[in-house]
Amino acid sequence: PDNVLMSWGHDDYMYLVAKQNNTTLPSAALFIIRYHSFYALHRAGAYMYLMNEEDRENLKWLQIFNKYDLYSKSKVRIDVDKVKPYYLSLIDKYSPAKLRW
Repeated sequence: PDNVLMSWGHDDYMYLVAKQNNTTLPSAALFIIRYHSFYALHRAGAYMYLMNEEDRENLKWLQIFNKYDLYSKSKVRIDVDKVKPYYLSLIDKYSPAKLRW
């Protein structure tokens, strides 16, 4: 989808922050960050002719991720103190200690 001219929004912002800070996230994760709101692509299959092989492979991961995105919220309250170390470890693993925003 890099061949598609799109409006700029929060998805692309977070993608650029990750790229600019040399994240170690795999390309599929960056693709998900950048295109998870691009429903014409991952729900309707539009623009497939503009995608390269890596895009098509990453799209498979985006379609899996989509099941857990927008409509998968729960009313169960999360114990933030319990899960916080896990998420901080992910941040440490994939991001530098100091980010350029």
